[in-house]
Amino acid sequence: MRLLALELILSLLDVRGHIPRFDDFRPAPVAPAPAGTVRALAAAIAVFAVLSLAIWATVWFATHLF
Repeated sequence: MRLLALELILSLLDVRGHIPRFDDFRPAPVAPAPAGTVRALAAAIAVFAVLSLAIWATVWFATHLF
């Protein structure tokens, strides 16, 4: 289950299966693409939300356990 979730996240971020070779590199554009910035921001928010929920659930479980 854990591997499936990781593969889903990587495929949504469009990084799964991409291993660049030496001849795959092209000159970088002058300004970064706005879609890449939005995608990175969305990934950061998703990671922050998952970590926050995990910490909250751990504390909630610990307080209700005792």
